[in-house]
Amino acid sequence: MPNSITQQMENPRAFNYHLNTFKRAFHAIHANMNAASGIVYFVGAGPGAPGLLTLRGAECLRRADIVLYDYLVNPELLAHAADSAEKLCLGRHGRSTKWPQEAINKKLVEEAKLGKIVVRLKGGDPMVFGRAAEEVGTVARENIPFEIIPGVTAALAGAAYTGIPITNRNHASAIAFVTGQENASKESSAIDYEVLARFPGTLVFYMGITTSRHWTSKLIENGLPPETQVTVLRRCSWPDQRAIHCRLDEVADRVTPYSKFPPPAIAIVSTTGERVIESWFEQLPLFGLTVLVSRPRHQAKEMSDRFCELGARVLLQPALRIEDPQDWQGMDDAILNLDRYDWIVFSSANAVHQFMKRLNDLDRDIRALGSLKITVVGPHTASTLREYHLKTDLVPEDGFNAESVAALLEPVAAGANFLLPRASRGRETLENRLQKAGGNVQSVVAYEHLDETVADPEVLEELAEGNIDWLVMTSPGIAKALDKLLGKQISKVKTATISPLTSQAVRELGWQVAAEAETATSEGIVAAIINATRTQR
Repeated sequence: MPNSITQQMENPRAFNYHLNTFKRAFHAIHANMNAASGIVYFVGAGPGAPGLLTLRGAECLRRADIVLYDYLVNPELLAHAADSAEKLCLGRHGRSTKWPQEAINKKLVEEAKLGKIVVRLKGGDPMVFGRAAEEVGTVARENIPFEIIPGVTAALAGAAYTGIPITNRNHASAIAFVTGQENASKESSAIDYEVLARFPGTLVFYMGITTSRHWTSKLIENGLPPETQVTVLRRCSWPDQRAIHCRLDEVADRVTPYSKFPPPAIAIVSTTGERVIESWFEQLPLFGLTVLVSRPRHQAKEMSDRFCELGARVLLQPALRIEDPQDWQGMDDAILNLDRYDWIVFSSANAVHQFMKRLNDLDRDIRALGSLKITVVGPHTASTLREYHLKTDLVPEDGFNAESVAALLEPVAAGANFLLPRASRGRETLENRLQKAGGNVQSVVAYEHLDETVADPEVLEELAEGNIDWLVMTSPGIAKALDKLLGKQISKVKTATISPLTSQAVRELGWQVAAEAETATSEGIVAAIINATRTQR
């Protein structure tokens, strides 16, 4: 048989063809199976810091159709999920009704049977005091595919974030994780305090704040010295992390009443005798502070990440949003006739992105810029331009505003033709100065600058409770829009501005400026807040 499978297998090209066909068929069948029954990923979110999520956990979130998450989970992790994914919080202590376990189990099964990819996002590690056995067991009994992705559990994070070695070859050869809240339906306790008191290592009590008087007294009664060192740690790895270092016989008095040290918290009962190092985390320059960033959402990440790295908690309340212009005619005409111009001036990163987007929409690329010279307002816009493999001819050395760009271009403006892709609103300083210097200026709307009209409820709540320490203002337009959006209560928050021009706008609104960047960049405003905080502390 000339076309037999054996002969085809001897032909490498034919073999690879059939192998790839088989692979595609297998993956299609597997995808259809998942589409029919769905799948549940049990993902450990870690203790709080968004960077402690595993790569596999982030990958599962990106796939999710629905995310069911605990109130202990940092909401920033939800950014890994698609905008189209449903995000469902399962209740918060004191603020909303917590879902009963039976309802959670039922929801997991229902959503998976609809063919959805379900992520059950759990604080810490799903398998450590996370009631995963009940949820995984329910899903398994329904023959629904599942996967468990581990997370960083609070005990291990606590050791790292407080400088406590929970193992030590001279003092602690073992670790025990102990619950401070046993199942109330048990007939008798399963915790043997006599054994724990003799344990040759470190004890870590989870969920033990409200029962602290019970377990500390039991350990002492069974022989553990009252002077044993304990660290009680609340909200490990969060910017408002708190730690109490005390003796075993002092724990209950230090956390009572529980409202002054509410859960979630762990207690590390250490036999190593002392902390080896001070907490690196608590030494970060902005540790314990909350910063409100008011930039448009797509521009806020770099600045927000930097504040987080320095120990701050970041809230995001965009004052403006960026949208396509209502009419592309002006931009299209300019792009189709770029040979008219000598210079193109980008006054923002948004202008760069919008110009390049429209260039592509018109089936053109960077070759269309030909011999055009390029000027940008500052280093951030220059960096954005490099993403499109373009370099600038002129960049201001300081100032990074319309005045500094005008000063660069005025000497060459006479008789030159300038194209300025810009926002739908803003100052006309640059156009006026170039025209006065003899230049021919064509301004085209590259994007709409629109005020946000709805404030984030969490931001309003945090403002009302006085929990926001710093407010970041990066333009006069943002200052004015934020004043309309949040009202006069933000005048009580320390304000940091990116430039003298922004400071002037802030003062005209009746607010005080507590810090001003020496250079009009994200790093400049971060440095200004660090310097002001260091002085205050």
